[in-house]
Amino acid sequence: MRYLADLLTLTRLILSIILIAISFTGSPAENAFIIFLTAELTDTFDGTCARKWPFPKDKTPKYRKYAAQFDMVSDVLLAAGQVLFCTLQVNWIVGLIVIIYYTVICGVLEFILYGKLFGHPDNCTKNSLTNRNFPLAKKIVLTRRYLYTICLGIINAFILFATNWPDPVKYVLFAFGCSIFVFIWFFLRQRRKHVSRDAVDIEKKLTTTAKKSRKSS
Repeated sequence: MRYLADLLTLTRLILSIILIAISFTGSPAENAFIIFLTAELTDTFDGTCARKWPFPKDKTPKYRKYAAQFDMVSDVLLAAGQVLFCTLQVNWIVGLIVIIYYTVICGVLEFILYGKLFGHPDNCTKNSLTNRNFPLAKKIVLTRRYLYTICLGIINAFILFATNWPDPVKYVLFAFGCSIFVFIWFFLRQRRKHVSRDAVDIEKKLTTTAKKSRKSS
């Protein structure tokens, strides 16, 4: 069971590549919607599995050192595949707007937050905002996650209504998707104080350092 989280992340990576590939083949929107939904389910449960069945410190595989980066790359490819399919097969205007948001805004934020692309709270430069002002960085991360979730929901809704499924099926799936979105929204609010376990550790270190500095002065 310890490998389940890694298998789920690997599955998401494979599905993301498939989604990107079918964006160029004119595949039906039904396929894209099902692939994306399946990949999102792996994203929902891989973190839970990793926390529930962790590796002992002396038996952790070497590749786990890059688990956070691997997970992030999988998420980026999945979002890219979804947006690419929408742009090429469904609605290029909506797709282009989201592409600009992802590449320009999110790219700039990555550099500000971590000092590099595909950064992480435990893998950032000394001059990054995460190290200089962690509370502000945490607020930006959460805001970006809200906007990212909204973009995913909008793109997925366009793909859903581009399918040939009966209208009642579309409306039921849309309502289901909205309920999932509400759950994710409030779930993210619950994580205001815990952006990630690594980020919490950084915040503790920065707080300790600040207290020491005040005492010495």
